[in-house]
Amino acid sequence: MIEKYKHIIWDWNGTLLNDVQFSMDLINRLLKARGLKTLRVEEYREIFTIPVKNYYSELGFDFSKEPFEKVGREWMDGYEEGKFECKLYDGVKETLEQIQIAGIGQSILSAYSQHTLEEIVDYHGLKKYFTHIVGLDNIYAASKLHLGKDLMKKLGNGKGETLLIGDTEHDYEVAVEIGADCVLLSGGHQSKRKLEKLGCPVIPDLKSLL
Repeated sequence: MIEKYKHIIWDWNGTLLNDVQFSMDLINRLLKARGLKTLRVEEYREIFTIPVKNYYSELGFDFSKEPFEKVGREWMDGYEEGKFECKLYDGVKETLEQIQIAGIGQSILSAYSQHTLEEIVDYHGLKKYFTHIVGLDNIYAASKLHLGKDLMKKLGNGKGETLLIGDTEHDYEVAVEIGADCVLLSGGHQSKRKLEKLGCPVIPDLKSLL
């Protein structure tokens, strides 16, 4: 599947880092504190979206009573406290190693904040695999499209030479806008049902990629 590409752009959360349960537990903590209905994993994957402000609204957070920035900060403070508890998905290091051996470049493009993204990638010993590690300059996970466009300019690849691998509709939207092909993983933050509607390949795990 990947031999024809010069470069692979990876999403981070839900693609390489298995933080789905952790992320859902955090949002449930916020929901419970406000007397709102909590989520099961299946419900979480159906409702999660980027920008996350839309997802919060759908869950019932009332931004006329408290600003999104306050809720987002509360969630991110909880994530920061426990971020090193999250493990990589099975086969991540082996997959990155095989791709590197094949001479294909790799980068990370994430809606995670830049400083924390670099910190956690380094914690898991993965920095050596990536030419670029690109995250947002804030914690509110609005969009990474502008970052993707900048990254593609740096890579200088033509059409059909770059593959973006992610786990959400937003990853697909970014791939389309920057001229990259796209493969989505169904075990991340959005359901297989939602991803299959997009028309790009959807695979269950990284082993299927190779």
